[in-house]
Amino acid sequence: MATTAKIAADARRRRTVERYAERRAALKERVRRAEPGSAELADAVRALSRLPRDSSPVRVRNRDQVDGRPRGYLRKAGVSRITFRALAHRGELPGITTSSW
Repeated sequence: MATTAKIAADARRRRTVERYAERRAALKERVRRAEPGSAELADAVRALSRLPRDSSPVRVRNRDQVDGRPRGYLRKAGVSRITFRALAHRGELPGITTSSW
């Protein structure tokens, strides 16, 4: 299980990403439309770099919804491989069956 601080930090990052998403998208559009080497491009890049570091969606980490584990995350289920296996054995995941041969 992940520490409470790590889970809280990730939740804080998610809120920051939401808060700055519109502003960040507008600045990235300005960067894309600006002529290479122009002053407008430099201004847009400078404004983008002044945004908080945690406002970038790349900094958000996928975590297990049950215990916050960051590794072995399965996107389809939203949990880690360990939790997925436990839930599947208990029959709590619809459409998932265990196989044997």
